[in-house]
Amino acid sequence: MSESKRPDPAIQAEPEPERPSVSAAGAAGGKTPVKSTVADESAPATQGNASLEEQLAAAKKEAAGNYDHYVRAIADLENFRRRVAREKEELRLFASSSLLQGLLPVLDNLQLGVAAARQQNDPKTIVDGVAMVLEQLKGLLDRHGLKEVNPVGQKFDPHQHEAIAHHASADIQEEHVMQVVRTGYSLNGRLLRPASVVVSSGPAQKEAS
Repeated sequence: MSESKRPDPAIQAEPEPERPSVSAAGAAGGKTPVKSTVADESAPATQGNASLEEQLAAAKKEAAGNYDHYVRAIADLENFRRRVAREKEELRLFASSSLLQGLLPVLDNLQLGVAAARQQNDPKTIVDGVAMVLEQLKGLLDRHGLKEVNPVGQKFDPHQHEAIAHHASADIQEEHVMQVVRTGYSLNGRLLRPASVVVSSGPAQKEAS
């Protein structure tokens, strides 16, 4: 009889490694820890959304407040413009009221002078009355800043005087005013009308014989 073959110990099959049981896998890191991780990640996202909504609500509130201030500022500006326009118009209409009130007595005296002149035969009385009213009028205008430009004997100034003629004069220095044809006037230092004057050209030169 032949001898039975014994298996070679060198080529014997290796034992299969043990597979972890389902319970062990769950204990080592199964589904329960995964669920915990998802919950932990969703919590900060929820808090972030809430924070953004609060910021958005605050921004909307601030924008509404700014718009309200803007509307109020526009209304105040429009009211200011209307008030300035009204005051400007009133100033234009009544700026001369003070002057006109001062002219009323002058007007009264002129009316009295005309009535008296119709009953008077003495020219001197009429002239004196008119002269008195003229001085009253000049005094009123002077108080309101109106000054006469009457440069007789003064050096000719083209900024204040208007030369209408030149005449020779032995008494008046050359380029000086020898006669005022029409009085000039200035208002608070600003020239309203230059004085129309005749300017001296100096002594007459003798013609050569």
